[in-house]
Amino acid sequence: MTKIVCVLYDDPIDGYPKSYARDAIPEIKVYPDGQTTPTPKAIDFIPGQMLGSVSGELGLRRYLESLGHTLVVTSDKDGENSRLDQELHDAEIVISQPFWPAYLTAERIAKAPKLKLALTAGIGSDHVDLQAAMENNITVAEITYCNSISVAEHVVMMILSLVRNYIPSYQWVVKGGWNIADCVARSYDLEGMEVGTVAAGRIGLGVLRRLKPFDVKLHYTDRHRLPTAVEQELNLTWHPNVESMVRVCDVVTINCPLHPETEHMFDEAMLAKMKRGAYIINTARGKICDRDAIAHALESGQLSGYAGDVWFPQPAPKDHPWRSMPHHGMTPHISGTSLSAQARYAAGVREVLECWFEGRPIRNEYLVVDAGKLAGVGAHSYSEGDATGGSEEAAKFKQ
Repeated sequence: MTKIVCVLYDDPIDGYPKSYARDAIPEIKVYPDGQTTPTPKAIDFIPGQMLGSVSGELGLRRYLESLGHTLVVTSDKDGENSRLDQELHDAEIVISQPFWPAYLTAERIAKAPKLKLALTAGIGSDHVDLQAAMENNITVAEITYCNSISVAEHVVMMILSLVRNYIPSYQWVVKGGWNIADCVARSYDLEGMEVGTVAAGRIGLGVLRRLKPFDVKLHYTDRHRLPTAVEQELNLTWHPNVESMVRVCDVVTINCPLHPETEHMFDEAMLAKMKRGAYIINTARGKICDRDAIAHALESGQLSGYAGDVWFPQPAPKDHPWRSMPHHGMTPHISGTSLSAQARYAAGVREVLECWFEGRPIRNEYLVVDAGKLAGVGAHSYSEGDATGGSEEAAKFKQ
């Protein structure tokens, strides 16, 4: 029988929910590009429940134990003495989330000789050393599109929050003030601004579509150019590289995967090419931006604001400069783990596991690495090489 190690974030500090704000969530069967939502044979949870935390267990325990498999669920993932490290020696499947990543480095993979499947409950598998996975014939899969629109909505929220100076204004209310001048001193209209996305895949295109009604001028850059019909529909301006796009944009949203070619893309030199007072929203991966360069750009005024919910490492140490830099709108990595999204990525994990145990092919669009090479969404989005790591630094958060 198979041992599955599932790494999930901690339960709420007040305990696992006994009730929820809403009684149900909308049922979505097809994504905007026509791909169907996950189609497992069955699920053992009610959509809208919290599934991504330890007690939620992605709704998997009954199913896996009914087949005689062993399920280990933990949030303890960082450092040599973590529960994850203790369980790796005989684990055949590791399930993790981008929000609380189990960094499967080459060193950890070497400690897991039985590992055959690294499964991401969500999208984005850069916490797995994809090169090491290819070399060790480990299948890597993720639940493509399950939370792309969730993230796109989060991006639009953060753009408006920064440009309209929402967070400081809200804080004046909480403090009992009525400081209108203080609130509006950094508040602008989004209308008429130049907004660009780095990558126009499922999330980036979702952002562009949601921004069109705001009467902004839309730009994008991507290694895969969009069809002419889409460019005309959204009145998009395509740029051959990031440098060309950021020079003209008031707002830049980052929606590309993390791999060696995008690591630290937004460094001091790139930030210097942007308009003074531009905004960056990064819901892709924290490591795409140079941590200290972002903080310095906010302090100097080169950037007017930075928001996002991705950090490096995750969780971020308490002394991470993004916690204390000015004019930020950071959140923990939550954009893709709304209760709505959890229902889809939990169902997708169940679908992949059903295929795995029944010897059926996993959907090609879910595959990142298969048979020793990049496959499916991985071949479209990633490059060979290692862009992971971070477990040791993340361990500082626990101290």
